[in-house]
This record gives sequence, structure tokens and C-alpha cells, in this order.
Amino acid sequence: MNVSLEPANQPDVLALIDELDAYQKPLYPPASHHGIDVAALSQPNVLFAVARDDGGRAVACGALVVGAEYAELKRMYTAPSQRGRGVARAVLSLLEDTARGQGCAMFMLETGHLQPEALAFYERAGYRLRGPFGDYVDDPNSIFMEKPARRPA
Repeated sequence: MNVSLEPANQPDVLALIDELDAYQKPLYPPASHHGIDVAALSQPNVLFAVARDDGGRAVACGALVVGAEYAELKRMYTAPSQRGRGVARAVLSLLEDTARGQGCAMFMLETGHLQPEALAFYERAGYRLRGPFGDYVDDPNSIFMEKPARRPA
């Protein structure tokens, strides 16, 4: 497996994002969907990571939108056939390490309450519950989490 920063606008990566949307859209009402589109993922302040299997096929992706006060995790997705192999952890680590190297002090995320696997993954990765941030409002379908960027001593 290889994980690297790549452009989001690639056919196999777009297929992963489509899989993520197909999974999430039936779970939540439209007002509770907070994914960002490919144009937003292609902005200079966005780190976008892709994991590829040994055959070069995109099997996971994720993004960090880096702002002045925090970086927001977006579009994390791992193909079901690749789950449980540390692929998501590798994507998240690359994103966090890169943002940390750019001086990022805090990581934030919003995810849905009907995604227990994602919530457990983020908790294992050191994220803790918090209230809404940025432009988000309190939403019973949303779970907000944060993680300081500094590594524990």
C-alpha cells in the first residue's frame, strides 16, 4: 500500500468519493450533509491524501482543509474491502503529519451519529467530542470532534 498527497480530481478517486456519498446520503437529511465538492478539494489550502493498493488502485482517501486556527478533516473514506487493515490510519497520519509540519495546532471534524465505525476510529486516533465549530450549527445528526495537533510527550 502507498499513501501520498495527490489531486482529488482523478477518475478512481472520484469513484471513491461517489461511494462515500452513496453510503452517506441515505443516512441523513440533505441539511445534514457537509461534504465538500472536488473544486473545494482542489484549493491550495487543502491537503488530499490517497491510499493505493499494490496494483495502483485508489482504495482510500481523505482531506484536511487547513485554516488559520484549525484544520478540518473531510472526505475520509476507505473502500469496504480494505477496512481493518490500517489504511484509514495511514491516510489520517499522512494528513495530520503534513498539516502539523505546516504549523497546524488543532484538527477538527464533523461526522454523522449513524456512523459508529467512523466514530470509534476517530476516538482511537485521539479525537474527542466537542461542540459545533466554524460555520456549523448544533445538529442532532452531527458529532463534532477535535484533536490537538501536538504529539503527546
